[in-house]
Amino acid sequence: MVAAALDAMAGTRWGRWLGLVTAVWVQCISGNNYTFSNYSHALKALMGLTQLQLNGLSVAKDVGKAFGLLAGLASDSVPTWLLLAIGSLEGLLGYGAQWMVVSGTVAPLPYWQMCVFLCLGGNSTTWMNTAVLVTCIRNFRRSRGPVSGLLKGYVGLSTAIFTDVCSALFADDPASFLVMLAVVPAAVCAVAMLFLREGPTASDAGAGAAAAAAAEEEDGRCFAAINSLAVAIALYLLVADLTGIGGGGGVVSAVFVAVLLVLLASPAAVPALLAWKSWMKTCKAANADLEEADSLAAESAPLLLPASAKAAGEARAPGEERPRLGEEHTIAQALTSLDFWLMFASFLMGVGTGLAVMNNLGQMGAAMGYADVSLFVSMTSIWGFFGRIASGTISEHFIKTRAIPRPLWNAASQVLMAAGYIVMALAMPGSLFIGSVVVGACYGVRLAVTVPTASELFGLKYYGLIYNILILNLPLGSFLFSGLLAGLLYDAEATPLPDGGNTCVGAHCYRLVFLIMALACVVGFGLDVLLCVRTKRVYAKIHESKRSSRSAVAQRVS
Repeated sequence: MVAAALDAMAGTRWGRWLGLVTAVWVQCISGNNYTFSNYSHALKALMGLTQLQLNGLSVAKDVGKAFGLLAGLASDSVPTWLLLAIGSLEGLLGYGAQWMVVSGTVAPLPYWQMCVFLCLGGNSTTWMNTAVLVTCIRNFRRSRGPVSGLLKGYVGLSTAIFTDVCSALFADDPASFLVMLAVVPAAVCAVAMLFLREGPTASDAGAGAAAAAAAEEEDGRCFAAINSLAVAIALYLLVADLTGIGGGGGVVSAVFVAVLLVLLASPAAVPALLAWKSWMKTCKAANADLEEADSLAAESAPLLLPASAKAAGEARAPGEERPRLGEEHTIAQALTSLDFWLMFASFLMGVGTGLAVMNNLGQMGAAMGYADVSLFVSMTSIWGFFGRIASGTISEHFIKTRAIPRPLWNAASQVLMAAGYIVMALAMPGSLFIGSVVVGACYGVRLAVTVPTASELFGLKYYGLIYNILILNLPLGSFLFSGLLAGLLYDAEATPLPDGGNTCVGAHCYRLVFLIMALACVVGFGLDVLLCVRTKRVYAKIHESKRSSRSAVAQRVS
C-alpha cells in the first residue's frame, strides 16, 4: 500500500521533482571516488608503499567502476531502490574496511585485500549514479542537458563537501573522513529509495507538442531555481576554502556545517512549491484533475525528431537494418558504430588524464612543496561543479538556438585541459592552484556533456548499459595515466626511503607526466571535432523539433 502511494506520487509533477531533489542529494555523496588524495598519505605510511604501489590501490578503486556494467544491465530489470540499496551496502563495506585499517582497529591488511575493498568502494558509486541518471533522464526527457549538468554538478561538489565538513568537524583526520564516506551515503540512499521512482512515459499519456513545450518552459524555471541554489552552495564552499573559516573546529566550524546543511536541503523548496500550487488548483477548480493529467503528460513527453525525420528513418532501403544516429540502438548496434568509439576514445583522453591529477594531487603537492593539498582537492571539486552545471545548461541552450552539436563543448574543454597541464609542467608559483581549477572545470564538462550526448545519439532504451560502458574509461584511464604513466615516471625520479617507500621533491617529479597528458588532450580534441562533424544532422533535427514545439506554444498563446 505504501509502495502504491509512492508510485502514485512519482506520477505527479511535484513528485518527479521531489525525486530529482533526492537524486541531487545522492549525487552530493557519490563523489567519494574522487577523495582518495585526502587519505592516501595515511595508507602509504601505514603500509610502507612506493608511489607505484599506492597508484595501484588508486587503480583498484577505479577498476570498481568497470563492474558498473552489472548496474547497467540491472537498470532495465530491477527497481531504482534496489540499485541504491546495493550501492550503499557496497560503500559501507568498502570504506568501512579502509577505516578499520587507517584507524588502527585492525592491522594493515594484505595488499590484495586492500585492493578488493577499494574496488568495492569504487563500484558502489556506479550503482548510485546509474539509478539516479537513468531514472531522472527518463523522467525529464526533454531536458537532458540541464538534468545531466545538475546531477553531475553536485557530484563535483561532493568532494568539497566531504573535505570541508571533515576539516571543520574532525580537523582533516583520515580515519574520521573514511567513516563519513562509509556511513553518510548509506543514510542518504535510504531516503532516496522512498522518493526516486520512474514516472509514466509519454506513450502512456499522449501529450501534444504545445503542451509539451509549455511544460518544458515551466521545467526550465524550476531548473534555474535549483541551479541558482547549487551555485550559492559552490560559492559558499569556495569562500570557506579561500578564507579558511570552515576549518579549525569550534563554534565557527559548527555554524559553517549547519549553514551548509541548510543550503543542501534548500532544493526541496521547489517540489514543495509545486505541491502547494497543485493543491491550490485542486481546491479552486472542479476540473483540476484533468489539468493535472495534462500537465503530467506534457512533462514526460520524449524528445522526438520531426515527423519528416521519423518518416525518413522508417523509409529505408530493403535489407537496411542499422538505425541512424538519434534512433534507438541495441547494445550490439551501438558497439559497432564508429561514432560510439569516437566518443569513447575522446572521453578516455579527458577523464583519464583528469583522474591522474585527482588521484595524485597529494604527491603532486608534496613534490611542489605544499604540506596540505586539501585546498587543491576542494578547488578541483568546486570548479568541476561549475564546469558540469554550466556545460549542461549552455550546451542545451545552443542546441535550441543554433543547432550546435553538444560534442563541440567537449572539444573546447580538451584545449583548455591541455593548457592546464602545460601550466602545471612549468611549475611556476601558483601553477598547481591554476591547474587544479582548469582541470577540475574541464573534467566536469566532459562528464556533463557526454552523458546526454550518449542518450541523444543511441537512445534511452539501453541507456543504463551504454552509460556504464562509457564509464569503463574511468578505470581504463586511471590504469593508463595514473597507475602506469604517473606511477612509473614518479618512481623513476624518486629517492628510496630507509623504512620503505620513496619520495620525490621538485618540479621534475611530474613534468614529463603533464606534457604527455597535454598531448593526449590534443588527440582528444581532434576526435571530438570529428564527432561534431558526424553528428551535425542529428542536432539539426533536435533543434528543429524544439523550434517546432516553441512555435506551437506561441500559436496557442496568440
